[in-house]
Amino acid sequence: MDIALINEIGKEFKARFSDCPVTKILTIEASGIGIACITAQYFHVPVIFAKSTKLKSGRRNVHHQSRILHPQKVYDVILSKKFLEPEDHVLLIDDFLANGCALLGLIDIVKKSGAALEGAGIVIEKGFQNGGKQIRNMGIRLESLAIIDSMSDSSLTFRE
Repeated sequence: MDIALINEIGKEFKARFSDCPVTKILTIEASGIGIACITAQYFHVPVIFAKSTKLKSGRRNVHHQSRILHPQKVYDVILSKKFLEPEDHVLLIDDFLANGCALLGLIDIVKKSGAALEGAGIVIEKGFQNGGKQIRNMGIRLESLAIIDSMSDSSLTFRE
């Protein structure tokens, strides 16, 4: 992990969401955790992360089932209720946004908990897929640091 780069990413998310009363940062295991932790140090708030696994849902869990990673497989996205309260103001942080399944799972967990969703910070969005458009159409504040408009074996085009 390039800690200097992740540090700059954390600073940028703090700048973009400085107007939000963030009390917790939520991500999904595993690749978003490092970015979320560095970002959290600028907000001075804790990081919580949802597990994407097959766990038994119980009374202690806020539970959402969402298709993540592979559209053909369904994964449970689970967060214990004890980590997210209705008085929390949550910022979602993740590394990539493509079709939006993982982010939609996190959004649903926040809604089920009764907490306020302040927005989502994404490092790289694949703009040629529908995830970002779907999230924005829901009225959710989405800040992507880089948006890829197209990619092939020989080229990569970023949105300006």
